[in-house]
Amino acid sequence: MSYTNTLIKVAVDCPVSKSEIPVTKTKNKPVHVFQYELLTAKPYTYNHEELVYQVFVLQKEIPAATLETDAEKIRQELFSKGHPCMRASSLTKRYGWGAHYNQEGKIAIYPLESDEYKTLLEAENIKVVPAMKSKR
Repeated sequence: MSYTNTLIKVAVDCPVSKSEIPVTKTKNKPVHVFQYELLTAKPYTYNHEELVYQVFVLQKEIPAATLETDAEKIRQELFSKGHPCMRASSLTKRYGWGAHYNQEGKIAIYPLESDEYKTLLEAENIKVVPAMKSKR
């Protein structure tokens, strides 16, 4: 699912009152760490599909040479099944980051304690959707 002019607000059961930078304790980075790195390095660069693709490429360490020849095949296989949106991301559920989709569907993340996050929460032209709860 892709959103436009939407803020995914931090989950009501998020365990932090101030955003945290996600870190990994293992060799393999989890999806939310890649999401954090990509979205903080280049806000409003990726829409949901592009973000899923970039995370997949980084996580699987697909070489550039392979991408040059097989990018379309990789993309087709990847998107032959659904992928969760930012409502289900650990960034919005656990680490205290709101995800904003602009009018083009490009994503940026904001710490819940930031003025930008608070402004987006109150903006009349922004639809606010809660992140999914961690517990039912």
